[in-house]
Amino acid sequence: MLWKYLAVFFLSMVPVLELRSAIPVAIGYDLNPIAAYIVCVIGNMVPVPFIYLFARKFLLWGSDKKYIGKFFRFCVRKGERAGEKLTKSAAKKGGLVIALMLFVGIPIPGTGAWTGTLAASFLNMGTKETTIAVSTGVVMAGIIMALGSAGLFAFIGL
Repeated sequence: MLWKYLAVFFLSMVPVLELRSAIPVAIGYDLNPIAAYIVCVIGNMVPVPFIYLFARKFLLWGSDKKYIGKFFRFCVRKGERAGEKLTKSAAKKGGLVIALMLFVGIPIPGTGAWTGTLAASFLNMGTKETTIAVSTGVVMAGIIMALGSAGLFAFIGL
């Protein structure tokens, strides 16, 4: 049983997969929904401070390297584009923190804690604002994925 919780914990840390895969897997494992949700949210948040502090510097460092440069430039462009989207959304939605929270909180491909935190670092958002927005967004995405995985959306016809 413990290995299943560890599996979803580490799965929720993986970029792109994050909560979008960890929560459905947890439900597939028939884990306690509340415990699985908490484990997945915590797992998704663990990499956030490291992404904020080091990812941008690491990607910029690697973007001019011979073998890894193309991938690193792709990641830099992705972070910059996400930052641009957030800036445009912020004007409409009432602030960068709310825009980042919604960006992270709506679980569609290309969004999530990894991309949102990287975008925040490219926008030079403060640590406090980034942490509040990303953690709130992760909680929101987790709820959406848990309800969707439990079949609630199918039940109400969405």
